[in-house]
Amino acid sequence: MVTSDLLQKVKQNLIIEHSEDDSLIESYITAAVSYAESFQHVPEGYYQDNQMPATTFQAIIMLSSHFYESRDGSTAGFFANNVQASEQVWNTVNLLLRLDKRWQI
Repeated sequence: MVTSDLLQKVKQNLIIEHSEDDSLIESYITAAVSYAESFQHVPEGYYQDNQMPATTFQAIIMLSSHFYESRDGSTAGFFANNVQASEQVWNTVNLLLRLDKRWQI
């Protein structure tokens, strides 16, 4: 379940004021949360019942925005077509998620 706060933050990040793409954006948020849970070694649905740390919240915003901006197959979104830009998004998202990762010993 996507919270309205998270949807609004992603839309603010994308500079979107209309609601026509809300369901599309929500699907990207769901995918980003699923990625975060898997990356952090927490159970699926963990963030439905537990508060999301600020760093994870920011990673979800960034990754959801990246999915939305790159949905046409480009590598960097609407403003540029640059392979390094896409790689940098993933590097930053993974660094943020690593801060809240549950390490398995």
